[in-house]
Amino acid sequence: MKHAIFICCLLLSITACSPSASDELPAFEQQALSATGEFANQLKQALQTAMQEGGPEAAVAVCQTEAPQIAADLSAKTGLDISRTSLKVRNPVNQAKPWQQAVLNDFEQQKQAGIPINKLKFVAVSDDGETLRMMKAIGTEAVCLICHGENIDAGLQAEINRLYPTDEATGFQKGDIRGAFSVVKYRTD
Repeated sequence: MKHAIFICCLLLSITACSPSASDELPAFEQQALSATGEFANQLKQALQTAMQEGGPEAAVAVCQTEAPQIAADLSAKTGLDISRTSLKVRNPVNQAKPWQQAVLNDFEQQKQAGIPINKLKFVAVSDDGETLRMMKAIGTEAVCLICHGENIDAGLQAEINRLYPTDEATGFQKGDIRGAFSVVKYRTD
């Protein structure tokens, strides 16, 4: 009996000492925002360089090869799972998971209600408590329309079709939600 009481007390003390997932959210949010900011800056710089050196076709190639590498490098550096997704993906690897799709749909509703895209952010703990999740909306700027707009140059469209035969990521207008950065932290306690 004393042994059972000791084990119960030990389990209660371990539970009391371990932080809850919701306690971790503020620090996670700051880490995730920093990581997505770094991802956005590195990708933007790579795209600008490609546009200057080889035009839009080179930029599309950057999105195919360098964007996933930037995400992988930052994920390794931070210990977070960093990616991009959208309701209309160019690369099928970036297809939204159900929870991401729900957040993206919610972002669209918030935008329609007048919330600026740069304020659209989601931070939560998964239902099972195993992961911390953050998404931050990506707006469509005028330069994005070269590759993601309604009137894409025929030569560029041919390159997009070659690299991404199942492309859905066109038809955007300036000010649309292009997609979102997504960050997941897997809890270890």
